[in-house]
Amino acid sequence: MTKVVKIKTGSKFEEHGSYSRIVAVDNWIFVSNTAGRNPQTKEIPEDVTEQAKQVFANIEAALAAVGSSLADVVASRVFIQDPDDTLAVMTLVGEKFRGINPASTVTCPPLGSTVYKVEIEVTAYKGASSAEVEERTISL
Repeated sequence: MTKVVKIKTGSKFEEHGSYSRIVAVDNWIFVSNTAGRNPQTKEIPEDVTEQAKQVFANIEAALAAVGSSLADVVASRVFIQDPDDTLAVMTLVGEKFRGINPASTVTCPPLGSTVYKVEIEVTAYKGASSAEVEERTISL
């Protein structure tokens, strides 16, 4: 039987928008678009790299709540408010996902507030980190 686990963090935004931080359906894990607000202090760093580090800390904590980690991520969507911040954000994304190499979308749309410089959403599959991986290179 399919099991669905929904994780909330107590964020007022989750309650207002009626969504969960994570929805895990069996081994599939869907992490909502996540900003860089520190859950304890409620502060958001002004520096885009520090904000991106907090985004990853928030995602890693959410994944851990369902027994997973960044190593299980199979897809990411990176939303960057200012295109000029793309290099800085993607440098950190590259560090975090080195060797994991998920499918990735990177875009620069307006975000929900100008204080958010970067938001990231991921999809993970519990156990992907221990699966046999075959890497291929093709030409497009």
